[in-house]
Amino acid sequence: MKNITIVGGGLVGSLLAIFLAKRGHKVNVFERRADPRTTNVYAGRSINLVVSHRGWTALKAAGVNEVVERIVVPVYARMMHDRDGLLTRVPYSIENRAIHSVSRGELNKVLLSEAEKMPNVHLHFHEQCVDVDLDNARCTFKNDITGATASIKADLVFGADGAPSAVRQAMARGRFNFSQEYIEHDYKEVAFPSNADGTPKMDPQCLHIWPRRYYMMMGLANQDGGFTGTLFMPHTASAVIPEAGRSKIAGPGHPESHQGPGPAVYPGFDTVRTEAEVTAFFQTHFADAMSIVPDLVEQYLRNPQSNLAIIRCGPWTHKDKVALIGDAAHAIVPFYGEGMNAGYEDCKVLNDLLNEHGDDNWTTVLDAYGKQRKPNGDAIADLSMRNFVEMRDLVADPRFILRKKIEGRLQAKHPDQWLPLYSQVKFTDTPYVDALREGQRHDRIMEQVLAMPGVEEKWESEEVERKALELLGGSR
Repeated sequence: MKNITIVGGGLVGSLLAIFLAKRGHKVNVFERRADPRTTNVYAGRSINLVVSHRGWTALKAAGVNEVVERIVVPVYARMMHDRDGLLTRVPYSIENRAIHSVSRGELNKVLLSEAEKMPNVHLHFHEQCVDVDLDNARCTFKNDITGATASIKADLVFGADGAPSAVRQAMARGRFNFSQEYIEHDYKEVAFPSNADGTPKMDPQCLHIWPRRYYMMMGLANQDGGFTGTLFMPHTASAVIPEAGRSKIAGPGHPESHQGPGPAVYPGFDTVRTEAEVTAFFQTHFADAMSIVPDLVEQYLRNPQSNLAIIRCGPWTHKDKVALIGDAAHAIVPFYGEGMNAGYEDCKVLNDLLNEHGDDNWTTVLDAYGKQRKPNGDAIADLSMRNFVEMRDLVADPRFILRKKIEGRLQAKHPDQWLPLYSQVKFTDTPYVDALREGQRHDRIMEQVLAMPGVEEKWESEEVERKALELLGGSR
């Protein structure tokens, strides 16, 4: 039995505690925030999550899948909202498979409660990690209520303390590679209310997307009939020269209404600040959402603005004493809905390695864990940015929709040869790094297929099918 400190009691830290406690280890979880079961620590800055195949696999291995199943909503398709309010539904899978929407706060509460049921798990809140002695697995915590500090010695320390990880900062004092990339867009939460009778105003079994090229809004259902929505918008306004031939769409603040010479200006969070500016922005880009969310402008002005960053680092482990896990090791942007699932897969892989090598061989286990998960952490970061472009720019593009139809037909007729990238990521255990490589190969193939003369009319023909299969066989 080991004495293990987990720094961070969020989504990954709470699941990791369950895994390790079930193996007989003594686990202390230290969380800098308040207990989310007694305070609303996620208010105004949460993005709903989706549990996919990898997440369910880990939850099942930990024995907590059934309690999580009670708080999720199945989601089978994307529902695109265009500027005129017209809807286009694109299923995620030809087998009608679902991902599952879940409130971040509710999931964290459930897993903390499951962890606390175990006699060898102890939860500590309001405890900020201020230092880590890596060689001795010793952490110093400061209580943000009393101001008291405590030095906690353990056999192992896991840094599950998210993107601003204090454990990672301690590791960075040695030979450690680190990069942090802020993307252009920030986000704000938007709550979509239910109808007065508690029924949803939109299809709850769809991820709703308002793709607007430089902006995007999305919404995922909650069990109460409402939706947790998110507005993504550039941190700062940008000047862009309109593309030749692109249609002009009139509207205040809309860059494609620009008629004069020189660049158009795309508003950002820094230029949409007053009630009048916010109202004009939403009327231009998300007019149909304003009828669904009557207080949309008020929420924008009230809710905090949060940034999005990608973190890559390595190595993830220090001897047999310390390891990073979840966002502390591989923070990503939320556009594939895989951040939590990747963290849960970290936990499952670690548990599998302990099964293989034993709980007394942590040097081997942690070394294998870092080598296996680091490339996949980098790959899901790339996949997430790729999916942002798809959701923001492509889902409303007729050419993209045609590609999805062709891919769906290929998968239906040749499931052993063609599995779309999305399905590989969301519905299989295919390593992220392999899925990314295969997705890039599919891109090259579909580019040539879509270039076939008259493909719009003959996409269901044997000619198109033959072309795709020939390219598939020759593009390894």
